[in-house]
Amino acid sequence: MIAFLEGAIVEKNPAYLVINCQGVGYLLQISLYTYNALPDSGSVHIHTLQLIREDAHTLYGFHGKDERDVFKHLISVSGVGPNTARMILSSMSPAEVRSAIVGNDPAVLEAVKGIGNKSARRIVVDLKDKLEKEVDVKVQNLGQADNTIRQEALSALVMLGFTKNTAQKAIAAILKKQQGAPVSAEYLVKEALKSF
Repeated sequence: MIAFLEGAIVEKNPAYLVINCQGVGYLLQISLYTYNALPDSGSVHIHTLQLIREDAHTLYGFHGKDERDVFKHLISVSGVGPNTARMILSSMSPAEVRSAIVGNDPAVLEAVKGIGNKSARRIVVDLKDKLEKEVDVKVQNLGQADNTIRQEALSALVMLGFTKNTAQKAIAAILKKQQGAPVSAEYLVKEALKSF
């Protein structure tokens, strides 16, 4: 399997990308999310997933590992093929897709062209537990690295008059929602204040 490619962009359009890797041109199917995240020219490092079917060998390209992971999850759902998964990732960022699924909000997915109520509910039902576990692992891994930021935010909220227990719960909820993305103490305080 090809995990990633590094090379110069030869052709870029909203549906596909051609990369020259040491004289070999690779055609990658991409989402609009990846299209918007990549430069128009120059050298790129792109994560890939190769799908082999009876009638085709297709290489998909992703701006980051997170998008590739979400794509893999989506195509694991019965009735959701690679084109549907790509359509979802063209309409929403990987974080938004995760948030809709973990937040048990199929209506967000229904807003994507071609996704009906049944498909949206099936995606949420099939993936909610898997993605929640991933989020919990990311938050735990963040534990040591963001401990200082968490403490700073907690201190600020306590100084603003909130109980330690309430502030800790609010911070934990925000970090879980961020799904492992780095945050500042200032961001935590602002988001916590919105939740009270």
